[in-house]
Amino acid sequence: MSESSGTAFGGRRAIPPNTSNAAENDPPTVELQGLVPRGFNPQDYLNVTNVHLFKERWDSNKVDHHTDKYSNDKLIVRRGQSFYIQIDFNRPYDPTRDLFRVEYVIGLYPQENKGTYIPVPLVSELQSGKWGAKVVMREDRSVRLSVQSSADCIVGKFRMYVAVWTPYGVIRTSRNPETDTYILFNPWCEEDAVYLENEKEREECVLNDIGVIFYGDFNDIKSRSWSYGQFEDSILDACLFVMDKANMDLSGRGNPIKVSRVGSAMINAKDDEGVIAGSWDNVYAYGVPPSAWTGSVDILLEYKSSQKPVRYGQCWVFAGVFNTFLRCLGIPARVVTNYFSAHDNDANLQLDIFLEEDGNVNSKLTKDSVWNYHCWNEAWMTRPDLPVGFGGWQVVDSTPQENSDGMYRCGPASVQAIKHGHVCFQFDAPFVFAEVNSDLVYVTAKKDGTHVVEALDTTHIGKLIVTKEIGGDGMKDITDTYKFQEGQEEERLALETAMMYGAKKALNTEGVLKSKSDVRMNFEVENAVLGRDLKVIITFRNNGSARYTVTAYLSGNISFYTGVSKAEFKNKTFEVTLEPLSFKREEVLIGAGEYMGQLLEQAFLHFFVTARVNETRDVLAKQKSIALTVPKVVIKPLLLGPSQQHPTRGLKTQNRNEGCRLCRQSRRIYKTEGWCWGSPRGTATPLRTGTRGAVTAACSPRTGRPLLVSSPRSHAVPCRPLPGVGEASLPAPVQTPPPNRAHQRQGPRAHLIRHRQLVPVKDSGERLPDGKCSNRSTK
Repeated sequence: MSESSGTAFGGRRAIPPNTSNAAENDPPTVELQGLVPRGFNPQDYLNVTNVHLFKERWDSNKVDHHTDKYSNDKLIVRRGQSFYIQIDFNRPYDPTRDLFRVEYVIGLYPQENKGTYIPVPLVSELQSGKWGAKVVMREDRSVRLSVQSSADCIVGKFRMYVAVWTPYGVIRTSRNPETDTYILFNPWCEEDAVYLENEKEREECVLNDIGVIFYGDFNDIKSRSWSYGQFEDSILDACLFVMDKANMDLSGRGNPIKVSRVGSAMINAKDDEGVIAGSWDNVYAYGVPPSAWTGSVDILLEYKSSQKPVRYGQCWVFAGVFNTFLRCLGIPARVVTNYFSAHDNDANLQLDIFLEEDGNVNSKLTKDSVWNYHCWNEAWMTRPDLPVGFGGWQVVDSTPQENSDGMYRCGPASVQAIKHGHVCFQFDAPFVFAEVNSDLVYVTAKKDGTHVVEALDTTHIGKLIVTKEIGGDGMKDITDTYKFQEGQEEERLALETAMMYGAKKALNTEGVLKSKSDVRMNFEVENAVLGRDLKVIITFRNNGSARYTVTAYLSGNISFYTGVSKAEFKNKTFEVTLEPLSFKREEVLIGAGEYMGQLLEQAFLHFFVTARVNETRDVLAKQKSIALTVPKVVIKPLLLGPSQQHPTRGLKTQNRNEGCRLCRQSRRIYKTEGWCWGSPRGTATPLRTGTRGAVTAACSPRTGRPLLVSSPRSHAVPCRPLPGVGEASLPAPVQTPPPNRAHQRQGPRAHLIRHRQLVPVKDSGERLPDGKCSNRSTK
């Protein structure tokens, strides 16, 4: 194949970087070699008249390659596995005198040694994991081939040509977009680096396009449905565009390690104009609040269209979109949530909380933080760059937290290496280890500049690590894949091993007992319901024979879910006298008015209690973050019968939230027509400042499982989805869809209601008494 890359580039005979899948450089249709007789007519020789790719979703190519769910009319296959094509010639093919071959080309500067130009040889038998084409049928003027790609070839969109040899050169088919072929990673191929043996895991982590992401508080775990939509129209092209936008060399796009690492950088927009712009300050001007997103499709399509970061996201949004990216390309992936996730800012594998001498937190020195929860992804792949045993699930995190090799990205880091403390292996294993298994160290910063380690908590970080269960919407505990059980010898050994590789020397905690005082302290928060008074109960127990006095300090803060405090709404100092072998309980009452005016989107309160035993100067410290419980929203489905004018059955829902006092009650009625998508909308006027929101849930009539949870968006007042949502089941329509709809999407999302037209009906004007929020709508 003639290559234009033979010209000089940058003063050297070198080829420019091949970094765009979308860029094209068509090879010549005729390449003459040597002397050509006058009057040479290429049509006198074997000539290609047509190429058939069997690319319909019901054809064996897409069914056998598990790509029949993609809403894409091009051929989509997985590498390392054979597929069929048929070539029609102008005359019968004679293997004794005719020679042809299929060629696949990708990018602007194709090279055979880079895997971007692939001449597929005709062979008598296909070899596992290697490129080859075998003639499986000859009939009249047609030849059917079984083509097999290599198990490590580039993943992307290839242009296909058929080249025929003549005595005077090569005649090649012209550029035809209809023969473009997508090649993806193949978890079903044993030679592929992403091979996953368990079929149920493949169905969940590659083929499932609707998932569940867990969030909330360790003591109040919640979940949100997320539509990954990896098979939706144009999503595959959007994922390839993400790699183009990163200027990732095409030759590296067959390596899942490189692809996932580039993806972890590009899903966030911190330093490379990536997909999602993050925002954690509760200000979402000119964008969408993170809690309003319910899936990845709108985000990826908007990014591909605008080529600008989409506003805004937080960790679960980054993880949801990254999951779509990985699954769409064929890499098995799942979203993981870690409760009490540490952010180790100084890379010493410890969470250092600095205290003033009076027990208050020194915010100037304290740079580490504990997230109430943090979501990241796991991707399944082999790790030939690591010792044997460290393949399998790898942590990849696209939330921008710390810089890694000059960019905000994280991973892939071997989960097995993290569990055993082998954080010397790339990539970013020390940071991930600290997130799940670091110690919480309380340090008093003296006025003379010295630091004294006062207390050590070895159990606070990484309390629970979960993901969605296979085949259901429940929660699967995977904590034991990241760390040994607390107290086991292996757990301390893993920590000691990891500490040897810390980028910065950790504070010396040797000799610091978990609790060295006779006095024990703990606290709980009761009645933590949004809009109501709550109570903090602090308990002290004296296990010694001496009498002690304790000076305690309580600080209550409005906090982001990242553990960063926004504002302090409560502080109190008090003294407790403890008789020998005694128990004492102190209660601090907090009125709703003290915190309601400052609440953030996810309604987290963070309490910090420190106490000093005056006689021994021992320091006791405890911290706890709670998510306020939101009054439950109940959704009741009411069927509406068909009428002559509108022969379809609708669904009427009544949403009720008792005593919430958030908005006036209102009713909106909508009428829908047809069998396609629709977006019913309504409005609500808040009565006071703060975050407001309501949620409607829809369930599948086929499975009965909740599918999507959506919340309204308001440009004037930030909105927040309310947990504890009731479920409404959608009845089957009375009328079946119109006939002859072979193009209608099938599969797990086929049951979603589709509306062609949305017509709002005039508001009835009904208003119910304040104090009960009840929104009614008809779909």
